[in-house]
Amino acid sequence: MMNRKWLMVFVLVLAAFGVARVAVAEPLKISMPTWVGNGPLFLAQEKGFYKDEGVEVELSIMDDISMRFAALYAGQLDGMSTAMAAFILNAKEGAPAKVVLMLDDSKGGDGIVANKDIQTIKDLKGRKVAFKQASISEWFLGYLLRRDGLTMSDIQVVNMEPGAAGTAFIAGKVDAAVTWEPYLTKGKQAPHGHLLIDTSQTPGLISDVLIFSDKVVRERKDDVQKVCRAVARAVDYWKEHPEEANALMAQAIGGWLKDPQAFAETLQGIQYYDREMNKASFPEKVEKMIADRIAVWRELGKLGWEPKAQDMYDASFAAGL
Repeated sequence: MMNRKWLMVFVLVLAAFGVARVAVAEPLKISMPTWVGNGPLFLAQEKGFYKDEGVEVELSIMDDISMRFAALYAGQLDGMSTAMAAFILNAKEGAPAKVVLMLDDSKGGDGIVANKDIQTIKDLKGRKVAFKQASISEWFLGYLLRRDGLTMSDIQVVNMEPGAAGTAFIAGKVDAAVTWEPYLTKGKQAPHGHLLIDTSQTPGLISDVLIFSDKVVRERKDDVQKVCRAVARAVDYWKEHPEEANALMAQAIGGWLKDPQAFAETLQGIQYYDREMNKASFPEKVEKMIADRIAVWRELGKLGWEPKAQDMYDASFAAGL
């Protein structure tokens, strides 16, 4: 009788342990490209801020944007960081995701170098312009052309990766190039070149965001909020300890940013969003940013469906920082 009683107790303990194990949430899987704007996501991990908030996170680098979105829509990732314009371009009807946090703005890291006789965006009409199609470069150029009354059909499109575009401009093979550093500096230093425009003159045009799948936003809202709080804490920490933070972020991101000096230099071309900036951006500013990107991509013929700006973000997470 006693043995049977202890056997029942043992079975109940095992059952309770099994339930407890099932109840433990899986880590949130978040992927991103090799980019300084993602530094705070890694800093939050290095400083233990996710753990402090009570959420487990697995971070990974995945530079191929198509693979990142495919993994997100397949449920292999819970969230990812991406440029907002890239999110709109790759958004998929029936597999929705939402912007939950602004990460950074480009403030001079992206731009257009051009021949010296090209002094305005309108002067690009009829000229050879190198940029990567179906990318942030195309969206940036498309926005500027649209703003100044031109379209892509008004220029000679030369499809190239940003680095190759910058190199082609320096070599005199194209009249202008949409590119980034260090090619902006090299391009304006070329005898025939100058900086036509960069993102320091167009705040908010190129922004990186943190997105999560709708399913995760619905089913793990508290955990997503904890991630957002941890990232905001990381930005605060970076403000107070920039040298230490830059070194930690450079090491964690790795790749071409592994050198803390290269990381710090690249960082000069962006601005991190802190908690107050995030609170001020949601919902009105973020909704307008999304609507602007939808409008340009639609005009460029890149959208195969009709996304609605108000369905593509969740303002509650910024409010809860």
